[in-house]
Amino acid sequence: MEIHNTTEDTVFSAISEICASIEKQGNPGKFCLCDQCRMDAACFVLNRIAPHYIRSNRGAARIDQKTLSRQQQDADTVSLVLEALKRVSHNQRPNTDHTRGPAKEIAWGPVFFNIPTIIGRAFNGANFSPLADARVELRREGKQEEMKNRNWENPCTLVANTQGTFTFWPESIPAKDAGARKNFEYSITIEAAGFEIQRHFFEVPVISESGDAESFSMNRTHTLPDLYLFPPGGDED
Repeated sequence: MEIHNTTEDTVFSAISEICASIEKQGNPGKFCLCDQCRMDAACFVLNRIAPHYIRSNRGAARIDQKTLSRQQQDADTVSLVLEALKRVSHNQRPNTDHTRGPAKEIAWGPVFFNIPTIIGRAFNGANFSPLADARVELRREGKQEEMKNRNWENPCTLVANTQGTFTFWPESIPAKDAGARKNFEYSITIEAAGFEIQRHFFEVPVISESGDAESFSMNRTHTLPDLYLFPPGGDED
């Protein structure tokens, strides 16, 4: 059974963004930003904040909500990352080459287009409230798209506590060579009692890479515009 700690996504993303900002400013604090020190900083932060585990698309939909607690956790994470970089820089591992930057991935094995998680929200167009008890389906090439594993449902049913948010993690698509760019065409169909069917067509740009991504990450997402359903004959303007 696959489970995923989404707190790791938040921490690794924060470290990457903060280090990039520090480098852009010329690194006035003289922090060591090598790959080893970044990983040490990540361990420092992850040992001080609560994990958040999910195993399905419904769990991913819940954590996507922009709540005050989520915003506070993001602020706390940034503060901890800065503290971690300071401590790690002053206590560097003596047997590590600190001149190296983040490690580069080495090409290996089969090549795939690893499709990102697709995230969207559905609302009642009459009163702008999040939809519940709606059926949401992802399709590609006219067929219902296969998901990465059985924990991700397609179609899925919106429930009240996800505030209209739906998520899909499509299966990876084999490619010939790494580094190839391709746009994949998808469609979302949303059906709910008392509303007209909503269909939304979109493209997801993907670059092929070595290896079939097996780990879910909230930092690897394609976010759709908010979608609205209206009663039959309703005015959408």
